[in-house]
Amino acid sequence: MSGSHNKPIAVPGLSFDVPGASRDVSRAGFDVPGLTADEIQARVLHRDGLMLVIDKPAGLPVHRGPKGGANLEASFDALRFGLPRPPVLAHRLDKDTSGCLVLGRHRKATASLGLLFKHGKVGKTYWAVVEGGPAEDEGTIDMPLGRLNAERGWWQKPDPDGQKAITTWKVLGRGDGLAWLALEPVTGRTHQLRVHTSAMGWPIVGDNIYGDGPRFGEPILHLHSREIVVPISKNKEPVRVIAPAPEHMWERLRKCGWNRE
Repeated sequence: MSGSHNKPIAVPGLSFDVPGASRDVSRAGFDVPGLTADEIQARVLHRDGLMLVIDKPAGLPVHRGPKGGANLEASFDALRFGLPRPPVLAHRLDKDTSGCLVLGRHRKATASLGLLFKHGKVGKTYWAVVEGGPAEDEGTIDMPLGRLNAERGWWQKPDPDGQKAITTWKVLGRGDGLAWLALEPVTGRTHQLRVHTSAMGWPIVGDNIYGDGPRFGEPILHLHSREIVVPISKNKEPVRVIAPAPEHMWERLRKCGWNRE
């Protein structure tokens, strides 16, 4: 794409560009086909009477879009495991984000999970590979977010008058001009981790909205829901689930010191 049409977004003390703001990325990025029954069952990381945790592949939206197309929910019937109805999403992940996704197995469980997510009781740790990286080894980003504009309804920007948004981060490794981060969203705003890292000057590799990721092809978004901790039962320890790093992130993770654990 020739020329640059990035528009700085004015925030006190911060100049923030949204590289994708002038292009149509509604169908851009990385697309994968829907999952067969065997494929989605092989992605179950945890199963009990109340919930499932599955390893969502990057490139597959959780919902059916307005124009149709492959989506994760279309495969949920294969996850009934003897119950009369398929499970239901307890939260969401972006299309190009991989990793831990929680499903409620019946109505009461889904309602309980929804409250846990709403009130910030679920522990969430994401792995990201970012360009450049912070000078420090850990820290907190406290930066309110608001909508970019009416046309891009779900895109976000730093906004002093926006919703409170807090992310804690820790550097797990560095190498080759990259940093491997553990990110914990204290709040759960749309695109929070992607906007926060970009606004700090270290966008996530492959981010085609807030970073320099390509409209099509590699690299795809290097953001992975690594671990989730769900206190679903009052009298039991929280359920802790880890999703293995996806293959598309291996190369850059290794450059940052990851040893495939």
